[in-house]
Amino acid sequence: MPPRLLCLLPLLALAACGGSGQRRDDTAVVVSAIGTGNALADPDAGALDPAARVLLGATAQGLVRFDATGQIEPGLAERWIVIDDGRSFIFRLRDGATWADGEPVTAEQVVRTLRRAIAPRSRNLLSPFLAVIDEIVEMTPQVIEVRLKRPRPDLLKLFAQPEMAVFRLDKLDGSGPFRATRNRTGIVFKPAPEVADGDDSSGPRPEDTLLFHGERPAVALARFRDGQSDLILGGSFADWPLVSVAGIATANVKLDNALGLFGLAVVSREGFLADAANRAAIAMAIDRATLTHQIHPDWAPVETLLPVQLDSAAPPAQPGWAGAELDQRRQSARASVAAWRRGHPGPVPLRIALPSGPGATLVWSRLAEALYAIGLTPVRTGPNDPAELRLIDAVAPYDSARWFVATACQACSDDARTLIEAGRDAPDLYARSHRIAEADAALTADGAYIPIAQPFRWSIVAMRLQAWQGNARAWHPLNHLRNETR
Repeated sequence: MPPRLLCLLPLLALAACGGSGQRRDDTAVVVSAIGTGNALADPDAGALDPAARVLLGATAQGLVRFDATGQIEPGLAERWIVIDDGRSFIFRLRDGATWADGEPVTAEQVVRTLRRAIAPRSRNLLSPFLAVIDEIVEMTPQVIEVRLKRPRPDLLKLFAQPEMAVFRLDKLDGSGPFRATRNRTGIVFKPAPEVADGDDSSGPRPEDTLLFHGERPAVALARFRDGQSDLILGGSFADWPLVSVAGIATANVKLDNALGLFGLAVVSREGFLADAANRAAIAMAIDRATLTHQIHPDWAPVETLLPVQLDSAAPPAQPGWAGAELDQRRQSARASVAAWRRGHPGPVPLRIALPSGPGATLVWSRLAEALYAIGLTPVRTGPNDPAELRLIDAVAPYDSARWFVATACQACSDDARTLIEAGRDAPDLYARSHRIAEADAALTADGAYIPIAQPFRWSIVAMRLQAWQGNARAWHPLNHLRNETR
């Protein structure tokens, strides 16, 4: 067992000594999200961890948002229409939408926030995929038009992401679906008031209130196992081994069939990785089936960049080594390394940037074994440290193959990058789909991304939260945990 996991055993053992009964259904729902997000964070300032995303999605909705199944539902906008052959989205804001202090949400405020999110210099992770937006305008105090340069049928899925939530920049507060206050035990969420006839002064029921914690996975698991919480969100492969150590009942463990990328991006094309054959050697050396099975027996390996065709004009491009047995692949990979070393004697170190956590250590063990097997010297580095290869572990925000090729292209060829940009700027969906297919083929031939699997995401869910559902977004809004939706 990895040393890091051993260090966490005392904490989890304390949880195992506690009761495993479910919390009463007439009490507040206690939610843990993995990360450090315990205050509303600005997504335009950089990437958000899972806890920060959950907090943002609970308190600051966008024009639209996701329901429990990952489908689009109204948010700030009560309805919308698409006109001009898909080049214009017109949203009407919901009557009664207010900020935390009761002030009404206006179209001007929404427009200002969205323009900031899509600005070229924004650090919002979705900004590069919203370049198709030509203009966002206020038509009336309650009507907004989003004008596009070209049709994009998947725009609403991007707008539903928490990174596109609308909030006031000066106060960093949102319009719901919850209002947040802080007490000595955590952040309390209460449903945002809705416009209704009459005066209901009784307030929300206890079970409609949530208590939120952003915390380390071991602490979250200990809290749940001790019967002190109802939900853990944001679990990944990196911390999955802690779940079995904590002794969580199988019925409470939920996995998402997430769509996205889990693989190694080439981030340096110098030295050994300057040659496409050498990049392919690394891809051929990895025993994907053993690697994924070591985390979970149902985690399926993949060998292609695209998981399915999506909006590409062609099925996922297959690497030249697909179909060969592992022994044959490694034999070919060893030959490539040997040829390189004849002109470059001495060790061939390769740094691989990975996150921390026991699951990441298990993945590292299989990657290191693969590289040693073909004559390379692997070196593990932290996720933000210099490296030649960097793990991408990301859920796709929308169902477009362009997100996959653009995200995988960290240090890809000029030809592949040109095709990716051509897909972004294509005048119609037909041309776009063909440029995406060509980019997929170019990236695969270039070996700039080494696919391993789809993202592995898990949650721990109490039985009282009957409305929780797994989905391809791995996103679980807090207003859709019980059968009574808000």
